[in-house]
Order: sequence, then C-alpha cells, then structure tokens
Amino acid sequence: MTSRFDSLNVLGTPLQACSTDPMTGWFRDGCCETQAADRGRHIVCAVMTDDFLQFSKVQGNDLTTPRPQYRFPGLKAGDRWCLCLDRWREAHAAGRAPSVVLEATHQIALERVTLSTLRAFAVEASDS
Repeated sequence: MTSRFDSLNVLGTPLQACSTDPMTGWFRDGCCETQAADRGRHIVCAVMTDDFLQFSKVQGNDLTTPRPQYRFPGLKAGDRWCLCLDRWREAHAAGRAPSVVLEATHQIALERVTLSTLRAFAVEASDS
C-alpha cells in the first residue's frame, strides 16, 4: 500500500504505509504523510516500545491513553505509529528512540536526521 500522495520515503522509493491497525498518520490513512498544517511533522514510522512510551509520557505526550475524540486508540509496545520528527529526535538524544521503518518514514525526515542515524534504528517493514 502506498501513500495517496505518491511521496517518497527516506530511501527515495515510494512511501509505504506505516500502520492501519492502529490507524496512524496525520490524515489517519495509515501513511506518515504530512502537510503545512501538521506542525509536528508526524513523519517517522516508529515501532513503539514500553521505554519510548514512558519517555514520551514524561515529556508530556501520553501515547498510551485512548482519545477517541481524536481517533486515537492509545498505543502499546509493538504498535507502529507516525511519530513527530522532533519527538523521535528527543528520544534519540536521550538514548530512548524506538526503531523505525525506513520504507514508511517520509523523506522530509532527512532534513533533520541523517539516513545513517535512521538506518541504525531500522527494522524491516515486515518485522514489526
């Protein structure tokens, strides 16, 4: 499944879906696609870990509590989710970054994170 916007991922190939269960993405279409209104840039397809979820909660962004009004189911370890680029960078700096799916991470991420850094956290699209 590719993005409805025909965007590219960090590998320079068509952006793949991150997750449809739970449904993720700025547009809640499963892809880490973005637009100008997405100030957080939800473009990193990350595989949640308990460590990262706790880190995010301490930073003021509780990703585990469901928020139905925002079509947000609450996340658990193993879920894939389109994370805000800067949240992933904060977690990386703190040594708590989750793995990423390169095929589903939008190429815009390369404006702030090197491909070699992302590769160090990469998992195969089929592994998560």
